[in-house]
Parts: sequence; C-alpha cells; structure tokens
Amino acid sequence: MRCIVTGQIGMEKKPYLEAVRRMAGEQGEHLAVYHVGDMMYAEGRDVRPGRILDLPLSRLNSLRRAAFKDVIAQSKAEKNLIVNTHGTFRWRHGLFSAFDFDQVREMNPDTFVCLVDNIEVVHHRLHQEHEIDATLKDCMVWREEEILATELLSQAIPGSKFYIVSRGRHAMTTRTMFRLACRPNMRKVYPSFPMSHVVDMPDVLAEIDRFRAALAEHFITFDPGDVDEKLLLERAIAATREGKEFLEVAPHSFGGSKSGDAKPIRVRVREVMDIAGDIDGQIYMRDFKLIDQSDMIVSLVPELPGGVPGLSSGVERELQHAWEHTKEVYVVWKPKKSPSPFITETATRVFKSVDEALAYFEQKGMFGERNLFGH
Repeated sequence: MRCIVTGQIGMEKKPYLEAVRRMAGEQGEHLAVYHVGDMMYAEGRDVRPGRILDLPLSRLNSLRRAAFKDVIAQSKAEKNLIVNTHGTFRWRHGLFSAFDFDQVREMNPDTFVCLVDNIEVVHHRLHQEHEIDATLKDCMVWREEEILATELLSQAIPGSKFYIVSRGRHAMTTRTMFRLACRPNMRKVYPSFPMSHVVDMPDVLAEIDRFRAALAEHFITFDPGDVDEKLLLERAIAATREGKEFLEVAPHSFGGSKSGDAKPIRVRVREVMDIAGDIDGQIYMRDFKLIDQSDMIVSLVPELPGGVPGLSSGVERELQHAWEHTKEVYVVWKPKKSPSPFITETATRVFKSVDEALAYFEQKGMFGERNLFGH
C-alpha cells in the first residue's frame, strides 16, 4: 500500500513509524518510510534544527515541493511505503496547508492516515522541541484541523481510504499501522467496552485488557482506549476540588523517542478544565469515526460487582451507531442476567465468552487477510 501519514507536531511520528518499519522487516515485508521533514532539512542545509517553520512561506513551500518530488521519484518501484508528513500547520504564520495537491495526486496514495495521541503528551513534546507558546486548547484545535484536512485530501483522491489511528500508550498500536500498510485486507474491528466508570475495578480492567489484546492479535483494531483524555479530565476535576494547580502525567514513547526516559509531565489543571468541552466533543466524533472505518464492532459487557451488567451509555450508543450503519455487531455478554432486546435485536450474534467469540470468528474465516472482494 502507498500510505500518507499525517499528524500534528508533537506526535513524534518518526520514531513511531520507524518502529512500524522494523516490525514490517521482522514479518518479512519491505516497508519504505520517507520522512518529508528530514528531506526538507537536507534540501535546506542552512536551516537551523527546529526552525524550519519560521521560514517565509514561499521558501517553506519550495523546500516541501523539492522533498516531495524526491519522494515521488524514489518510491515509484516500492510496493509498500509510508510518507511521513503533515496536513496542516498552525504556526506563527497562522493556519496553512502542508501539502501540494498536484504532487499528492501524482503519488496516487491508496491510504491516508491521521495519527492522534493524548493531547497533554502532544503539548509536552511540542514545547520540548520548539520555541512556541501553545495551549492545550491550541493543540486540540490543531488536531481537529489535521484530521479534517487529511480526510478531505483522501476524498479528493479516487479510490483512497482514510483512517484515524491512535498512537497511544501501547506499543501494539504499531501493529495496527503495520497491518494497514502491509496487510490492508485484514478485517478491521472496533473493540467496545466500558471505560470511565470501571477505572477503580482492577479485575474488570484486567478482563478488558485481555479482551483488547485478544482482538488485536487477530484483527486490525481501532481501539478507543489508546487515547484516554477522559481520564485526564476526570483527574483534573478531582484536582480542582482539592485545590491543586498541577497534575503529573506519565509520558510515553517508542524506540528512539526523545521523551523515552522523561520525567512525569506536569499539566496545569486550569488548562485541562478549559478544554473539557473539546475532550468530550472529540471523543464523540472520533469514536464514531473509528466505528465507521471498521468492518465490525465487538463489544465486551463484563459483570460488575453485585451482578450488574457493565453496560455504559457510551457502549450502548456505539452498538446502536454500528448497527444503524450496517456494521457487523458482536457482543460478548458476561453477566448472568440476560441481555435486553435492545442488545439482542441489534446484534449480529451474542456470545457468552471471548473464547467463544474468537472460535466463531476463526470458524468463519475472519482471521488473516481477506481477498480483494472482502470475503
């Protein structure tokens, strides 16, 4: 597959995509990765590291066109490739495009991916690497712009597909990116499970993690838990009640990342509270888009203490959205209490355990790659 990967500054896409390339090599696949930013610096050798976006737009555009011209020339014979670039920049020049449509059309990519990550980590990396004053709100807005620009660019390239992929805290997300680039016909799954109201239930969380890992082993998964800003907001709300000014958040990275051994990130509580509406709005938008780009949804409903079904309003809404958009809907129902008709009548099939579901998926030939007709 010919894949363009975008994402706002602060994503550390280069070490992430290099980890994807190494994974491809371990699977016997050659995956070429082109880092447009590095190629622009190589073209403009007089530009100081970290300062390229401060150039006049005319020179910035010239360097980008030269770099992308080299990508097009060098990648003609490549079967699988990733171009690491951006859709937009929100910088001192304001908001501006980071691509030239004629060159993207000439490259003729099959897939566009917008990479996203926890906003507090993106904000931290951005200020580590650049001299700029941007708030968490600025980063949230930029992320929305990056997603929209990449999706519109995909819509303008006939036959191409657009995906949102969460870089997240788990190294297994590199497997998702590898499979999109090199195993694109694998079945794509949205794992659905309760999140915020089970955070204090370690046994339930462990069950959910096993469920997520089992699906990720056999499918391309778009896991909503890979970006967990709702937990950040809930911590900020609690910190506000306690009169705290800062939160400490653990950083995350992949091999070669500058922040790999970093100390915990200090996040100003007031800034998190300022983006409360953005967090909820983007979760709502992003999770539905993750369902839309999947072939099927698989939902785990665990049994909570007291025999209560762990069925959150979010999970119910996800199941309904998937059903209404003609996705295959599978539910693993663990409680002893029988599911309501609102579950059974909108589910393709209901299982009693994850193992039962996996056995069914294997029997139906859902593991591994499908042919070009999706069967």
